Amino acid sequence: MDILIVDDETIILQGIQRTIQNRFPEHTVHLASNAEQAINILRSHTIHIVLTDILMPGMTGLELMNMSRSRHPHVKWVVISAYSEFSYAQEAVRLGAKDYLLKPIGKEVLIEMIRKLSEEIAHDTELIEEAELLKTNRKFLQEAVFQRWVQGLDTGRIDMGPFVEQHPYFYLIMVKMETDKAVFLENFIIENVLLELIERYGKGFVTVHDSKSLLGLVTPPEGTSTAQLIEELRSHLIKYLKVPFQIMSTERIEQFQKVPAEVQQMRQASTTQVYEHHASGSDRSVEVAIQYMRTHYQEDLSLEKVASIVYLNPVYFSQLFKQKTGQGFKEFVINLRLEQAKQLLMNPKLKLADVAERVGYQDMRHFSQVFKKRYGVTPSEFRQEHTGDKADSLVSRD
Repeated sequence: MDILIVDDETIILQGIQRTIQNRFPEHTVHLASNAEQAINILRSHTIHIVLTDILMPGMTGLELMNMSRSRHPHVKWVVISAYSEFSYAQEAVRLGAKDYLLKPIGKEVLIEMIRKLSEEIAHDTELIEEAELLKTNRKFLQEAVFQRWVQGLDTGRIDMGPFVEQHPYFYLIMVKMETDKAVFLENFIIENVLLELIERYGKGFVTVHDSKSLLGLVTPPEGTSTAQLIEELRSHLIKYLKVPFQIMSTERIEQFQKVPAEVQQMRQASTTQVYEHHASGSDRSVEVAIQYMRTHYQEDLSLEKVASIVYLNPVYFSQLFKQKTGQGFKEFVINLRLEQAKQLLMNPKLKLADVAERVGYQDMRHFSQVFKKRYGVTPSEFRQEHTGDKADSLVSRD
């Protein structure tokens, strides 16, 4: 039997592992210090029992449990926590936890709990594993065939009749992420949330479309739409995802042959649709970017460079920046530089060429043109109006 322990405290992990292995040497114990490691282990091993802490960096133990239930319905969950608050225990029970143990966990309590769960698991393991294997194989085959169909590839000799009969009409839902980081955990979250909603609102499945996109197919009851499903999906993803995302969907489809074209239309729509992102992360990204720009305005402030500072895709960063500041990125940079230039022009000892260079313009003539377009006067005329100094006035004439 395989047991997974999830806790960000190394001492707790090792203590529980030692107790279980000393008393039950026949069991295999896996360790994870966060939810992402736990998800990897759940996917690569047949785990029977999970003991998880509640409060960990990133995803909490209760969120991990909630996200994993549909994919791993036969896992026995045990919640361990240093907190005895009733709300935690109540939520754990609602999610189907077999037990709720408070730290520090007594050895005898832990041993008795593992013994009882081992007996329970042994009673139904054979039937569960056979059913799960059949379900998994059917799911993988279904997804593989659908992926080929979406791409317009030949599905070989596989008879699509039963599939078409099961889904005489359906809707497609695509979730696309925009980030340069690996999205293994995000893929897991989207797949589980979307699958749970599909099963609640009808029947269907979810498949990976590419490294940053997942595609769901849902057949709701006749006379209903996917509007509520999509609204709930958006709400959950805003809560759980830490990367920008889009949700695209189709109208009702009744001809299976239209799938590749419909998917292509959704991909094209994604190029113009604004990405959604949790508010705190969006605000913080723009704040960091502006702080960097105010400090480095005299340097090369390309959109690509500033977007890389906050680890965002340039296209998404440009949309987000305008949404949060009300100005386009280029317009903001010009305003920032020219406002700094006005301050420097008040110092008559600085040459106009020095002022231009200090605010990021190597070409004096270009600086003068931009300044005049914005304020209606050249830099030298601005200086003369505010200081009475006529030096360098000929240098800046167009």
